[in-house]
Amino acid sequence: MLSLRISIQIVFISVCLVELISAQSVAGGYRSLEDARSERQRLVQKYIKTLNKEEGAIRLVGGDAEYEGNIEVLHNNKWGSVCDDEWDMVEGRIVCEQLGYAGVRKVTHSGYFGPAKRRFWMDNIFCEGDEKELTHCHFDGWGVNDCEPSEAAGVICIAPTGLEPEPDVKPEYYEPKYRIHYTHKMDVRLRGGRHHKEGRVEVRINNGKWGTICSDGWSLLEANVVCRQLGLGYARDAMQTDFFGGSDIAPHLITGTECYGNETSLNDCLHHDYLRGVLSCHGSQNHVAVVICDHLAPDLVIDYYEIERTAHLEDRPMALMQCAMEENCVANEAYEIQRDDPDWRYVTRRLLKFTASALNTGNIDFRPFKEKNMWEWHMCHMHYHSMEVFATFDIFDHTGVKVAQGHKASFCLEDSQCLPGIPKKYNCANFGDQGISVNCSDVYLYNLDCQWVDITEMNTGSYTLKIAINPEFKVAEMNFDNNAAICNLLYTDTYARVDNCRLVRP
Repeated sequence: MLSLRISIQIVFISVCLVELISAQSVAGGYRSLEDARSERQRLVQKYIKTLNKEEGAIRLVGGDAEYEGNIEVLHNNKWGSVCDDEWDMVEGRIVCEQLGYAGVRKVTHSGYFGPAKRRFWMDNIFCEGDEKELTHCHFDGWGVNDCEPSEAAGVICIAPTGLEPEPDVKPEYYEPKYRIHYTHKMDVRLRGGRHHKEGRVEVRINNGKWGTICSDGWSLLEANVVCRQLGLGYARDAMQTDFFGGSDIAPHLITGTECYGNETSLNDCLHHDYLRGVLSCHGSQNHVAVVICDHLAPDLVIDYYEIERTAHLEDRPMALMQCAMEENCVANEAYEIQRDDPDWRYVTRRLLKFTASALNTGNIDFRPFKEKNMWEWHMCHMHYHSMEVFATFDIFDHTGVKVAQGHKASFCLEDSQCLPGIPKKYNCANFGDQGISVNCSDVYLYNLDCQWVDITEMNTGSYTLKIAINPEFKVAEMNFDNNAAICNLLYTDTYARVDNCRLVRP
């Protein structure tokens, strides 16, 4: 009976789509009847997996059109969200093509179409690019994540023929962004909090009415600017919530806020042009920008001198890399070899290895994003992992195209070295507390698993190496501009040299 109802649903939707698309074709929405038939086939196929409640079905929610929104995936007959960790255009293209669209126009992060309304099913997704469905990509495991509702991943796909916006009506995400004109005064305050350092962010322009900020894309970068402007220190958290009151109390005044993070005022950040009334905000009244400020914050600085000093090549057989392969620490080609070659254990991979050291120069300890009860035990390494993505290693060619990368790996955090007189507090062993104390460093030596980039398929030549810690800004810091190092990389048949490193943001 259930399969009969589903079949009837499919037939009904198919008939409705035929009538709708035929009408659009007559009205000039499609170039020909063949285009209309093609569109009907695409839409019918798009909904079959969802109607059948097939494992791995996906859908978009929260958008203003069918081809945009946050991504939800079906697992065990329950819908769940996708986290934006490691989310980029490769994964976005697979989502859009799985849904039957021609491609992806843009990928979105930080709950652009509203906070996730369901559990996170997938996190740290990495796709090779030729997968037909999102669930065929690498990810941490069903339900394994360290994500909050504000970290929902989304896409804006290429609109189907006949559904593109009118030329003179641009959708919200195409609207240009501007700084508030210097002749316009913007005041900022926090309201609704339990104390003066937290609450919903309210703004007013030229002494007008106070209003809230739509939290599309709201992150620690924007929150840091607010706390700095108010003299409240640094952002400890940036949220999208109506816990401190929603837009029904104070309507949205500005949208699309985008800060680099080092601005002294929200005036200097980019916003949609409020004077033109562009106030589209994905989500309901709970889509309000909120901050929690604190004068205490960690501040990690990467030691690029150690990278230059220790960088070298090693050819390692895959038999010695099985733990690392479990954590996606080698290039995609290695997994193809493992799948297709029965003697894969004797195949060697060429690795660019180096030591990475992160010193905490802040005024409070750097602690993991996950609570301790969410840490994951790893049998190979014999300790718990407290952060899924603490460091990334990328290599770019002279055109800026990424040609190799250190894939996702989990980390434990501990005080490897401390300045004289500073006792070590954190240790990965024996389920100890993890973190990096003030004036201590977490040092990942070059001889440890995953402390490398697999460059086996990379041609010799000159490249740029970028090493970043806390790359997704998941843990609040005083400053993110010293969290990454960009270096020159010379790769030859016999050696690699890394030099001319400099500090940048991730």
